[in-house]
Amino acid sequence: MRHWRNAAPAAAALVTSAGKLLLVRRAHDPWRGLWCAPSGFCDGLEHPIATAERETREESGIAVRVTGYLGTWISYYAENDAAGTDSDELVSVAYYHAERVGADGATPDPAEVTEARWFAWGELPEGLAPPSAFPIILAAWRVALRAGTTTSPLPDRAR
Repeated sequence: MRHWRNAAPAAAALVTSAGKLLLVRRAHDPWRGLWCAPSGFCDGLEHPIATAERETREESGIAVRVTGYLGTWISYYAENDAAGTDSDELVSVAYYHAERVGADGATPDPAEVTEARWFAWGELPEGLAPPSAFPIILAAWRVALRAGTTTSPLPDRAR
């Protein structure tokens, strides 16, 4: 019998407000202490759009609405774990454009993140996660931002 290795579904939100991007500093491995977009694994049959919105609220205390789709990044979850061994868990992360809704304050969940902050493009911090992927994802995000394509039809949007 064959067993297929399917990538675990996950989602991330590239949230902008007043020209700045929301990033969170990870409180746990992998990549403890590094900055990333609010993100996480889909719960059961949860749609990735709902995941991106839920994870942003849980990790930062900020309510968001997904406005468009940027792309999907498929890779090994932890590239290298804390012991330096390669992870064999494949993850498929859908990256979405999102905007802040309401005036919620940034109150990070300490189990997930140690800090949530807004950054201008020229002020992005060192130490981004995932280390090999996030700089490429941010470059694609910046192209979309400049082209004005951060909103797109989302026909499969969870209702």
